[in-house]
This record gives sequence, structure tokens and C-alpha cells, in this order.
Amino acid sequence: MGDAVLVGGPPCQAYSLVGRSRMKPVQGAEFEADQRHFLYREYLKILADHSPAAFVFENVKGMLSSTRDGARVFGQIRKDLCFPGKALNDYQPRHRNVEYQLFPLVTSDSPMDGEEDEPPAERFVVRTEQLGLPQARHRVIIVGIRSDCVARGESVLSPLPAPSEHTALIDVLRELPALRSGLSRTKDSDDLWENAVRTSANNLLNEAGTLSSPMREEITRIRDQLQVPSSSRGGRFVPAEDVSSQYEPSWYADTNIGGVLNHESRGHMPDDLTRYLFVSVFGLVEGRSPTLADFPSNLLPDHFNVRSALRGGLFSDRFRVQLADRPSKTITSHISKDGHYYIHPDPRQCRSLTVREAARLQTFPDNYFFEGPRTKQYVQVGNAVPPLLARQIASVVADALGLAQP
Repeated sequence: MGDAVLVGGPPCQAYSLVGRSRMKPVQGAEFEADQRHFLYREYLKILADHSPAAFVFENVKGMLSSTRDGARVFGQIRKDLCFPGKALNDYQPRHRNVEYQLFPLVTSDSPMDGEEDEPPAERFVVRTEQLGLPQARHRVIIVGIRSDCVARGESVLSPLPAPSEHTALIDVLRELPALRSGLSRTKDSDDLWENAVRTSANNLLNEAGTLSSPMREEITRIRDQLQVPSSSRGGRFVPAEDVSSQYEPSWYADTNIGGVLNHESRGHMPDDLTRYLFVSVFGLVEGRSPTLADFPSNLLPDHFNVRSALRGGLFSDRFRVQLADRPSKTITSHISKDGHYYIHPDPRQCRSLTVREAARLQTFPDNYFFEGPRTKQYVQVGNAVPPLLARQIASVVADALGLAQP
């Protein structure tokens, strides 16, 4: 295939930490036999059949710790990616002897263990917040260069550039129109929303006796100064004059749009409005997102696993505010189910992130329009590799192969 490059990766359910934590207690030994551990072999078949000059292999960080029969899966995957044709004993590829050298995309904090040694597994983890992206997304990414390209001296893979400072979430979202949340399971209007948030504020002030003085002051200020944003709940298109991002404005901006796409708030139940108000104010005052142990008892959700979460179990942070002065947490497809893990940092908006806000944190340009129902739009955003990261990787690979820059 000449200078072709293969980009992709196997399904991640067998490797993801959340997936494993949910599957293993239920399935027991069946989890070890899960055939999805071997779906990466379909990737090997493409390499062995078509012999591209390079490949970019991506998967979740949990791949590094995933085991089968007591052995780390990642070690076997690395060996097989080096010699994909020879790894396929039950398959007759077109290029059985094709060979690849594997390269990490990031530099190490310590010197390499010697030029002849393989990079440690952790070197293949790309942490997007360390690359200046506005999101903390950790993924295993392996670049493979066909060995004959390396032998010709045409391939020296440069590491991805790493700026000295993180990009804060607010630098990406600040210029987007403010929105109010909707009200679910009841009538919804601007006036009803304003009354509902004021009621939530009063409930916090009256019933949550453990609130700190700074939190009480902030909640009181929000209640007394609350106004419905001029764009109300937004929509599939929200007219706006200047929505440029402070981070990489030329990447995001398209002046032909004349507004914002896919920027519409969800509806939230009154009880969750109170929780969102509490969580966002807590983040503003305390500089961190609260766990359920920080919640006043009357705000705890009525879920069967809350007691376990209070003891430090899974999902103790089921309500999470994204802090304005830091990169966001990983945007995943779970954002399509509810917004509890993606609460906007501005308490005056009292809502979860819109599709456009999630897309900006994923570095989708503003002119990328998401089709389908809003739930499906969130899935499209959450399942993606950040496009700006993809572009940076493409530039590194193109340079390694001596190709024109994308």
C-alpha cells in the first residue's frame, strides 16, 4: 500500500477499567474467556494483508493492566504488532514477513533505558492535558513504522509537543452563550426555571446546616442576582456574534456560522437542580468537585449503591463539576445517559454540558455539526479521539514518513 497509514483500534470493552469492574464480578471465569480480548487480531490481519507504511493503534489505558490467564495482554499485543503476519498462525496473509518498529508519541521524564531496550509500557500512554488540550484524556497510542522505512533512515518519530502550562476549561467555553437548564417531568419556562433555582438555593440555605460560610454567601449571592440567560435553553443553532475560543481560536472558529451549533441544554429534575447548584458552588469555593461524603444528607440520591460509595466505593463522585481553571475530565459516551458527571462550572446556569461544550473540550471545530437525536450526538462526541490530537499525530507520522503535512 505504499505510503498508506492504518488508523484505528479494537473495541475497548475487554480492556476498560469500568467495563472490567462491572463484568468480572458477574461473569467470573467467563470474563477471562471473553473473545473481545482477541479482536485486535483483526487489526493484525489488515496490517499483514496490506502492509501499510505506518499504523496508529489506539485504545484505553486499561489495556496496560488487562490480563488473561495471569499474563498481561499488552505485552502480547506489542509483540504481535511487530510481526503481525507471523502472529496469525491460523491465517494466510499476503505479507507474512512484514515487520514494524513501535514508537511512543510522548517523551519520558527520565532517560531511556538504553537505545536498544524497548520503551516501558507506560511510555505509550498519551495524556492529552499534558499536550495542552483542554481535557484529561488518557489513551494508549502506539505508532508503528514498517521496518524497511526505518532502515532507509526516513523515519525519526518526533514526540508530540508539550506546552509548559495546562489549558483551562474556561478558556474553551467562556465565549459560548450562557444557557439555563431545562426542567424535566414538569412544566418548563424561563420563569418556572428561575423560581426552581431560587427554591433550590433556599433549600440549601435552610436545610443544609453543614454548609460553610463561603458557600452560604455564594449561594445567597446567586439566588439574589439570578437572571435567565438571554439565549434561554439554546438550540441546534444559537445566533451569536463572537464565540471565539481563547485556546487555538483558528482551529475552532468559523466566522461564516454566525452563531453556535448543537448548543442546547438538557432538562433536569428539581432534586437534581439542587444537587447541581450545590456541586457547582462547592467547586467554585473549594476548588474541587465534592464526593458524596461532602453532600448534606438530604441531598444524597436514592440509589442502592450510595452506602457503598460513601465508604469509598465506586461512583462516590457520581455528581461531578468540571472545574473552570483546569482541563475537564474525560468526555466519554456516558455523557449521553445523564449529565451528572459533567456539570457546568457556572452555578448561575445550573446545568450539565451541552453537546457543543463537550465537543469543544474534545476539540471538534465549531463548524462540525452533529446529526441525529441529542443522545446520539453526545455518543458521537464521547466516542471520538480529539480531532486536534489526531491532527497532531498525523503531522508527526507524516513527518516520519517524509510526506506532506496534513
